Amino acid sequence: MLTIRTFTFNPYQENTYLLYNEEGNALIIDPGMYGDKEQHEFLTFIENNQLRPNLLLNTHCHIDHVLGNHFIHEQFALLPQFHEGELPILIAVQNYAPQMGFRYDTSPIGETFLNDGDKITLDQDELEVILAPGHSPAHICFYSRAQKFLIGGDVLFRNSIGRTDLPGGNHQQLLDSIKKRLYTLPDDTIVYPGHGPSTTIGFEKNSNPFIQG
Repeated sequence: MLTIRTFTFNPYQENTYLLYNEEGNALIIDPGMYGDKEQHEFLTFIENNQLRPNLLLNTHCHIDHVLGNHFIHEQFALLPQFHEGELPILIAVQNYAPQMGFRYDTSPIGETFLNDGDKITLDQDELEVILAPGHSPAHICFYSRAQKFLIGGDVLFRNSIGRTDLPGGNHQQLLDSIKKRLYTLPDDTIVYPGHGPSTTIGFEKNSNPFIQG
């Protein structure tokens, strides 16, 4: 069974997720730590709980979700895994980060890309990759069928949806992704988004002002 620990990092208040099991094996999703204090906070939790990170995953490659990729690679020798369609988005970060005032250590590029329907395993636990583009060209989410939770990135938020005015964004595509890929999950599925508090599929289907179930 996976335990989920949420860290809120960087000026964008991005949610970094650490998932770990009873054996102490862990995976990291969207590391957004920025600066020594946030890096120390993350490492301290890892050390205090004697965890061993085995995987580094990105839902998508906007700057706030990849700021910590280089740091995680340095600490644990992990390469990020994401959909290949996000590669231009990741490469672009190193060009615009300085213009936005960020010190950006360039993310390594993984040797393995993820596709819709892929299964990611951590010992006995499994996450399914769900392709949900619109916020970015090849955004993916990670779904636990057994524990009924979704690490959703910037697709669906509590009473909101991801922005689509960034390069590669497409508003109608995002609405289609939510309705056809996420709203088809069980209503009691907990959604852990890239920003803000968690929600559930059922709550958003009934109350989200941007897209109703």
